[in-house]
Amino acid sequence: MLNKLRETIESYFIGKPDVVENMLVCLLAGGHVLLEDVPGVGKTTLAKTMAAALDCSFGRIQFTPDTLPGDVVGLSVFNMKTGEFEYREGAVMRQIILADEINRTSPKTQAALLEAMAEGQVSVDGQIYKLPEPFMVIATQNPVEFLGTYPLPEAQIDRFMMKLSIGYPTKEMEETLARNMLAGKTLADVSPVCSGEDVMRLRGEAAAVHVGDRVLEYIGGIITRTRQEKRFALGASPRAFLDLTKASQAKALLDGRDFVKPDDIKAVALNTLHHRLILTPEAKIGREDVDQILPSLILTDVVPTA
Repeated sequence: MLNKLRETIESYFIGKPDVVENMLVCLLAGGHVLLEDVPGVGKTTLAKTMAAALDCSFGRIQFTPDTLPGDVVGLSVFNMKTGEFEYREGAVMRQIILADEINRTSPKTQAALLEAMAEGQVSVDGQIYKLPEPFMVIATQNPVEFLGTYPLPEAQIDRFMMKLSIGYPTKEMEETLARNMLAGKTLADVSPVCSGEDVMRLRGEAAAVHVGDRVLEYIGGIITRTRQEKRFALGASPRAFLDLTKASQAKALLDGRDFVKPDDIKAVALNTLHHRLILTPEAKIGREDVDQILPSLILTDVVPTA
């Protein structure tokens, strides 16, 4: 089923198997994904293709500067007939959510997703409403240097299991995309591969993947070094520790194993950690880069052999 899901997504989202694999890791681990890149490289296409390949309810929120929190989580409306307030669902009450251009809206509206992403529920006028399962947010954003963007706060960034970048396709990939377009191949042709129940079962299998004590110590060593690194003003959080562990379990399951090995951790660590780390002002002045510092921290620890 996982192989079929991967093949379906890759047949419409061309030439980026590593990005597709990381999306599947987050799906199996119960995490959320932030796709950041320049406009037009396929962020929305990837999110919509994955949603189409899953037989799950789908909601899309096109964030703009005038999007309100009620548009996201819903609101209470007074019913004249009954004399009571009734809850009208927002776009977030779906299983797969595409939060398109999330950093184009105001911080107040961005914050409307915090409770949903962390706790699987929303609160409206003092009432709590559970979200359907499986629940996953796939958010896209343009680089913060672009006009009309609001940087996501650290608290929200930390709720994304991974931050992925797609990059420009090669000449051959673009030619394949053009041929598909000329042949009339669209996302409407995508057939669902698995249901929400299948996803929940697969998540249960991922959560059951064995993580040994030595492997946990290895993960802990990586997290601790991010906090000790003098060039980082903010290191990885305890949530990052848990997300790295869950992502490693999902990676092992994708590779057909029921135990986590250090290679699984190395494969997912960079994408799981880099968006949570903040450089010091001195490091920024020195033109340091998180993606250059982090690999050395990951490779510093002694790899457990048993």
